[in-house]
Amino acid sequence: MGDPRIEAAWKRFQHRLDTALPHEVTQELRDLFVPDHVIEELLRRHDVETTRIASLREPLAIGRENTLPWYTGPRTDDKNWPAFEGILRSGLGDDAANKIDEASTRVVAMLDHPATPTFRSRGLVVGHVQSGKTSNFTGVVCKAADRGYRMFIVLSGIHNSLRRQTQARLIRDVVDRNRPLWHQITSTEHDFVPPPNAQSFLASKDQRLLLVVKKNAFVLRKLRDWLEQAQEQLGNCPTLIIDDEADQATLATRKINPLIRDVITRLPKSCYVGYTATPFANLLSDPMDHEDFYPRDFILSLPRGVDYQGPETLFGRHPLDGEDPAEVPGGLDMIRSVPDLELDSLRPKKLSGSAGFRPTVTASLRRATLWFWLATAVRHARGHQDQHSSMLVHAHSDTRVHDSYKAPLTTLRDEVSAGLTAGDAVLVEELRLIWAEESTRVGSERFGHPEPLFEELLQHLGDVVASTKIVMDHYRSNDRLDYDSGPVNVIAVGGNTLSRGLTLEGLVVSFFVRSSNVYDTLLQMGRWFGYRPGYEDLPRIFMPDETRRWFMHLATVEEEMRKEIDRYLSEHKSPLELAVRIRCHPKMRVTAPAKAGSAVRTAASYGGQLVETRYFPVLPTARAAKWHSDNDDAVQTFLKTVAGDGRADLNVKAGRALWRDVPREHVLDFIDSYRFHQKSVDASADLMSEYIRRRNESGALTTWNVGVVGNATATGSTSVSLPGGISLTAVTRTRLATTSVTADEDADIKTLTGSRDEALDLVVPAGDEPVNRTLLQDLRVRQQPERGLVLLYPIDARSEVPVRKKRIEGRAPLDAPGDVVWGVALVFPRPSKGGSELAVEYDYLAADLRRVFPSAGEDESEDVAVLEQDLDSDADAIS
Repeated sequence: MGDPRIEAAWKRFQHRLDTALPHEVTQELRDLFVPDHVIEELLRRHDVETTRIASLREPLAIGRENTLPWYTGPRTDDKNWPAFEGILRSGLGDDAANKIDEASTRVVAMLDHPATPTFRSRGLVVGHVQSGKTSNFTGVVCKAADRGYRMFIVLSGIHNSLRRQTQARLIRDVVDRNRPLWHQITSTEHDFVPPPNAQSFLASKDQRLLLVVKKNAFVLRKLRDWLEQAQEQLGNCPTLIIDDEADQATLATRKINPLIRDVITRLPKSCYVGYTATPFANLLSDPMDHEDFYPRDFILSLPRGVDYQGPETLFGRHPLDGEDPAEVPGGLDMIRSVPDLELDSLRPKKLSGSAGFRPTVTASLRRATLWFWLATAVRHARGHQDQHSSMLVHAHSDTRVHDSYKAPLTTLRDEVSAGLTAGDAVLVEELRLIWAEESTRVGSERFGHPEPLFEELLQHLGDVVASTKIVMDHYRSNDRLDYDSGPVNVIAVGGNTLSRGLTLEGLVVSFFVRSSNVYDTLLQMGRWFGYRPGYEDLPRIFMPDETRRWFMHLATVEEEMRKEIDRYLSEHKSPLELAVRIRCHPKMRVTAPAKAGSAVRTAASYGGQLVETRYFPVLPTARAAKWHSDNDDAVQTFLKTVAGDGRADLNVKAGRALWRDVPREHVLDFIDSYRFHQKSVDASADLMSEYIRRRNESGALTTWNVGVVGNATATGSTSVSLPGGISLTAVTRTRLATTSVTADEDADIKTLTGSRDEALDLVVPAGDEPVNRTLLQDLRVRQQPERGLVLLYPIDARSEVPVRKKRIEGRAPLDAPGDVVWGVALVFPRPSKGGSELAVEYDYLAADLRRVFPSAGEDESEDVAVLEQDLDSDADAIS
């Protein structure tokens, strides 16, 4: 225990820091003749606490240089945070509460000290869809209120449903816990209505003001004008603006964006913090526009819990630079295909066809609905009768299409309910078969849940089906989702109101055929992301195959974006010094063009990368046959020239072949003749060739090694002949399984190379150190500086799945035409010491920072207009 006088002084020092800056408090102490050693001890403690917070590994964060450290964390005598912390610990447990505590503390530490004379800062907190962003910013509100922030404006989406939900949560978790400390200007029933005499509201220093405001032009004008009435009082009213769904409406709208700016300019002491799971538009906005919303002051990336089911957990993702492809998540077997042939029966071809559209209960929609009832019955068998269970149907943005689903879904419910009551043998057998297949594809045992017998489910199915509500949730509907009146089983049909922020409680099944090719729009529609306590094995997502592939790409983009933020930390950069790069896609837009108007293409490099083919046409068509025939010709021609001009290495392991010192001309000719699949966006023949030629100019990559990787065990039935009398057995590469094969589908084998294949031309020292890509890259720089490696893989076109792996991996036979499918991998070494890296692959977007530091060098647009029209004429804007 320390000196009680120092402890008392420390408490008083902390309290004084709530209303004055550290250097001001220090000077006050000196003016009062406090001994120097006491002042030094107080400053040391302050430095220790602020450094501890700044050193937290999570959340990842980067901020302004030379920022004044001021926040030392919550205190035992605080009012707001301890009350909310109690709710978190009782509801989520200590581990989750601790994570929210640390993350919210880190955010508050990034804010300006409320005693700073004037400030107007911009920050961004990047979360995950359905992953607890609201809990984080509720914690931030509590802690900032305890430290002296007085007004809290929460911009909560564009729909009443989300605004009401957010208001209700903040009342429950903050206001109701300390009623005397708070005055709520908005309520669950009413958006902002200007109270009379704004000066009196803002002059009081004893109460905190809470406003939860929809991003609506009419509402924001009233808020702006109300603040204008109290300019004198606002100078002493530090304000925190939380922008929930910060990429929606805030950016690039003709009316909403200027109005939010107007509100902020009325506030002399304000910190704007945007929260979103899809920050693409925010990160691409103009950093030179000081009134706009580029996060120029700080960016934080919230961690996700181990039980969070996000894009990579559900869909898998592609390997990033430096990753071992074998260790990259492949996705849980929860995605089911909606065949393209069904789409015209589920959504109108054109917007003009919405009025008269009538959907059909297709095979996939019927299966999805039956699984929803089976999964809900499983939850009841597990004792979850008191919890909500939901199914989402998202087919279109037009509310008339939503309403058209009411009749067919109601008919299906009534027919199944009657069939269960009558003991319909055909229906019961259909349900039994669905249960038998689905329960084995994602076993409950991996999540620690016992698997009930089908007969046990039958005891619950009747009540589950009969009690299911069919709800059309859109702004014109009177029958909205209601989770406050007791546990409910519900099939919710909707569009925009269900695709932003709103939580569908107990979401088990998602039937998603809505079309969109924009990153942030598509990700936000993924209401199926989140935590599924007690039913982690039960969620299923039904969608077209192309949409599934897009979500896999988005999982890669999201992971890479967060690694970019980690790159900030390692290079000690601020958001104005190093822009986050966002990977592009040949068919998708990163965000609406109006939101990315100031973004620039940025370069990526092949240095240190492993580029491999993973997509192949497999249907028995003339196109697929010619594809593989052309690639076989390209490989055979390449190998003949390699054997003639290269140096054969006879020391490689059985089942493999290697030639060294192959001239780069042969490699370039091969890259030009081999057909790389268009879905393999990294394997661009033109860009790889350009990269090699530019590296040749500095004397690098002038010679290559070329290897062929066969089956080392020689147990396969298909063999290939190579120059020099070499014969190898083809390798097996199965494809990711899907529930249906559509006419335009190509096989995705996910991973071509093995973990040690890159070492074919290297000497790997013996030892216990695991072989990973980082180690192999280091070895290549030392042993094969500036020399690339081409690996060729003869793949058995049949590639049957071993029986023991069918259920575990969700794989299917390759079944490609012909006998052999040739796969290709290229290993590009990192530049050796003293070498220079050249970037040529322009498939990323980033904010344009050139004007920030001049010495560094000198479709959806229609949706934006529709959004603005909706915001100005929203029929349910205010009660």
